[in-house]
Amino acid sequence: QAQLVESGGGSVQPGGSLKLSCTYTSKADCMAWFRQAPGKEREGVASITIGTIHSGDSVKGRFVISQDDAKKTLYLQMNNLRPDDTAMYYCAATPGYMCREGDMWYRSVYYDHWGQGTQVTVSS
Repeated sequence: QAQLVESGGGSVQPGGSLKLSCTYTSKADCMAWFRQAPGKEREGVASITIGTIHSGDSVKGRFVISQDDAKKTLYLQMNNLRPDDTAMYYCAATPGYMCREGDMWYRSVYYDHWGQGTQVTVSS
């Protein structure tokens, strides 16, 4: 069973950058970042699989998902951060290539494995 451990969260001012990391014990076909702010539903941020990357509309042009198989690490580079990016960020993984589908990758129900999360706070 895949184990996921996130790191890299913290506090940053608006316009700043952070890079999140998620180390995993075994690679899954689909990997993704989600986030959840207090009182809100968990939101898909970005997903990655062979040949396909998806990003949510609210982060396009600002966040970039990437993966280093040799290091068994998933990344989320976050630039031009805004206060509404404040949330707990989770790494998720699942077997199969579901996340190739534009109407499935952002649905948390399709992911089998989750990390414990890392907090990102954007505030002046």
